[in-house]
Amino acid sequence: MTTLRKHSKLDTLESLKKANTEELEAALLEITESIDKLDQESAAAMQKRLDVKIKPTGSLGVLEDIAAQIAGIYRTSRPEIKGKAVLLMAGDHGVVAEGVSAAPQEITAQMFYSYLSGGAGINVLARHAGAEVICTDVGIVPPLDPPELMAGRVKNGAGNIMHGPAMTRQEALQAILTGAKVAAKAIASGINLLATGEVGIGNTTPSAALVSVFTGYMVEEVTGSGTGVRDEALKHKQEVIKRAIEVNKPDPDLPLDALAKVGGLEIAALTGAILEAAYQHVPIILDGIISTAAALVAAKLAPLSTFYMISSHSSEEQGHRAALQQLGLKPRLDFHMRLGEGTGAALMFPMVEAALKVADEMATFEAAGVTTGDF
Repeated sequence: MTTLRKHSKLDTLESLKKANTEELEAALLEITESIDKLDQESAAAMQKRLDVKIKPTGSLGVLEDIAAQIAGIYRTSRPEIKGKAVLLMAGDHGVVAEGVSAAPQEITAQMFYSYLSGGAGINVLARHAGAEVICTDVGIVPPLDPPELMAGRVKNGAGNIMHGPAMTRQEALQAILTGAKVAAKAIASGINLLATGEVGIGNTTPSAALVSVFTGYMVEEVTGSGTGVRDEALKHKQEVIKRAIEVNKPDPDLPLDALAKVGGLEIAALTGAILEAAYQHVPIILDGIISTAAALVAAKLAPLSTFYMISSHSSEEQGHRAALQQLGLKPRLDFHMRLGEGTGAALMFPMVEAALKVADEMATFEAAGVTTGDF
């Protein structure tokens, strides 16, 4: 989809850094207000195609749901996937100083290089699915080499949410629109199926905070072990999150406020990517709790964006199901995963393609000479 934007002067990552809050808010509003419903005629036409295949009606379950959803998103009864990519956003978190992670903060930058060299778990699974991995540094702390890798960096890490906000409103907007620009560039290149991914040591802490704020669940109900904290360390993590919510007082009815106060830069960028995908009529697959926390923010900013989201796996992070439930979604895979990076989302690429192949390649009752019946 080719988009004509009023705020074209913000079409580069560098321009976002120079824009004021009002300009950034106007650019975000242009995206959120332009997101519309799926084309129900195309979705219904896809379902009719599926109903005449040699099978009992609805017997392919979720595959049929996905095929109809994709048809509605693409606005055609014969959708075609032309390219796939995982949008991997990276950011560090000041709250790591409170001992909420079993892993040291320097691993964020180290893993970022691993993604670029193609050796990480997400690279393996994306290659298996024939998808690209597009990496963006939105808020890593240390400098990267070469400096061009930091083109999308809004600032050097989010603030310590136990003592104050993760970022300012302007920084949150910059991060959201950075994610949107990354998604827009991928779509302009011909990619029309996206997935969310991330890296950021400590980011299950702000994610659990956002999930608690938006769902109303108690912190203990939505906080998992992250990189492996257990027992007293997990209780400490929960207390840190409670304190962060108490100190910052995020308002669930003001999603940008909540994101800026207890979120993270990579979470904000994923929010923007999700919104841009919806704006451009492109489906986007959600990964685990971090991606789904971003989806909660996106849904609050633009409720219709949920129609463009495809759920993937059921993360071992206990707040993930609560977040999906809030979005009206259910997990499609249960592999006991909690790696992040977009690994669960990448596993859904073949499932989405399988859904469309059923519609395109499976024989009809008439063509196969199979007797029809009321089944």
